[in-house]
Amino acid sequence: MKSAAARNLGLCLGCGLLCRLDGDAPGACPRCRSPLHLRKPAALQRCWALLLAAVISYFPANLLPIMETTALTGVQRDTILSGVVYLWNNDSWPLALVVFTASVLVPLLKILALLLLLCSVQWRWSWAPRQRTGLYRLIEVIGPWSMLDIFVVALMVALVQWQSLASIKAGAGAVAFGAVVVLTMLAAMSFDPRLIWDPVEDDDEQ
Repeated sequence: MKSAAARNLGLCLGCGLLCRLDGDAPGACPRCRSPLHLRKPAALQRCWALLLAAVISYFPANLLPIMETTALTGVQRDTILSGVVYLWNNDSWPLALVVFTASVLVPLLKILALLLLLCSVQWRWSWAPRQRTGLYRLIEVIGPWSMLDIFVVALMVALVQWQSLASIKAGAGAVAFGAVVVLTMLAAMSFDPRLIWDPVEDDDEQ
């Protein structure tokens, strides 16, 4: 079965209209005038760049303090992992598991999953295209949940400042962590899942 690209048809990324492309100069969508392309322009290059930046930001996000608390007893700086250990030692293991999963495990799995998808497209693998497409959809769904730690820090800052018991501010780790979340989301948005199916179609034609 031929794909839309094989029939010289492309989906407008602006309004979703299915349009016929004219050879090497596809032109613009007749409805919204957005540029037409068979595939997202420079999708792989953009996704690789964003993913590399996310990998670089992942290490300071977990090593630098995400929250700095100033009280009468002194200044305490907590990283994501130290916060997980604190919750675990204080019998709040369900919350510790939630924070560890959302703040450490999910970003790492997103990075590894995007790396797998990029490598499979770059090297034109034709195995399990449906499963890889499902993996891409899963990455899009769980993306916003990685912001849990930032929400927790913002909530604690608001509560503590309101009660005037201490002073809490976000550390450098929070900035790096937010960068990881945003960069992985942008990388997923830049990726074109239709590239997964191109090698499959080439194999069918041979």
